[in-house]
Amino acid sequence: MNDPASPPKIDSRIAFAAALRWGFDTAFARDARRIVCVDRDFAEWPLDEPALLDALAAWLRRPKRRLVLLADHFDEMPRRHARFVRWRADWAHAIDAFAPPAEDRADLPTLLVDDGPVSVQLLDAVHWRGRCELDARHAQLWRENLDALLQRSEPAFPVSQLGL
Repeated sequence: MNDPASPPKIDSRIAFAAALRWGFDTAFARDARRIVCVDRDFAEWPLDEPALLDALAAWLRRPKRRLVLLADHFDEMPRRHARFVRWRADWAHAIDAFAPPAEDRADLPTLLVDDGPVSVQLLDAVHWRGRCELDARHAQLWRENLDALLQRSEPAFPVSQLGL
């Protein structure tokens, strides 16, 4: 696990994955109740790592914990994160997945934010540049924007497909 005290620098694909681990670890260490993850498709996130899934499970076992996923589409999840998709079935009661309205999809950030000061944002997906912060004011602005977007979004990525 990463040191929750020092936000890492994002300057490569590997550093982005490490920054996301730092964001999760820091949110867990500060006992966050809600973590919101936003991306176009979560293809580059380290969601299939066993250590992250174990840490998420330990966090979700605590009362009133929510993991919220917001994506343009979840098409890549079964292929890229098959372990996460299977694991998620056991935690469906604590994980919400949403898709924004069509008019908001182009502006989706790549972001992890908790209910406190933690935020991890990928600013440039081509050059893998971003920032990690422990800034309560900045995280609050993100939460306000995301909450407004989530209110307009629809549930997506069901745990099981109902068929006839």
